[in-house]
Amino acid sequence: MQKSVSLFFKGLRRIFLAITSWFDWLYCRFLFYTQNVQCKSFVTKGIPYVSVALGGRCVIGSRLAMNNGLKGNPIGRPQPCIFFVDSHAEIVIGNNVGMSSTAIVAHTSITIGNNVKIGGGVCIYDTDFHALDAEKRAMRGTDKAQANKQPVVIEDNVFIGAHSTILKGVIIGKNAIIGACSVVTRSVPPNEIWGGNPAKFIKALP
Repeated sequence: MQKSVSLFFKGLRRIFLAITSWFDWLYCRFLFYTQNVQCKSFVTKGIPYVSVALGGRCVIGSRLAMNNGLKGNPIGRPQPCIFFVDSHAEIVIGNNVGMSSTAIVAHTSITIGNNVKIGGGVCIYDTDFHALDAEKRAMRGTDKAQANKQPVVIEDNVFIGAHSTILKGVIIGKNAIIGACSVVTRSVPPNEIWGGNPAKFIKALP
């Protein structure tokens, strides 16, 4: 009896997901259009959060694949994918990029190459968000303006493990792998595996 009920429920869920996936795609296309995001093609489970300020730029290549929240990738820390572009900043994403519950926050520039896989809950920031000087941080007018900002570049074929954080000024070289839950504070050469907090060299790829 339990098995029959389970099969019936799974069938209903598949039908529901098939119906809602079309709505997700349509609404995501609407979000991209209204936020002036240039995106060639994408598939999505769930709906991302998209915010591109006036003067900001967001360009996405072909075959972007997004999982948003529990619906897309139930591995913990669920949230929608976030594309946040501040005024005069940019996000540029290449072709065949996959991401789950990923936050990409650009106050200057974040560039992601082709065939990049970004694990669940990864955060990519090109800013400290706040000033390091306590007096400047205490004043709303100087806090954000005095925050350190440096571009982030993630090159082709990189794999970033779940729940990692990529911080300002980092360049991750081609084919590199970042272990899960890493905090990447400095650049990673191509063809190497790094992990930890802060992320360190583990071994070279063959």
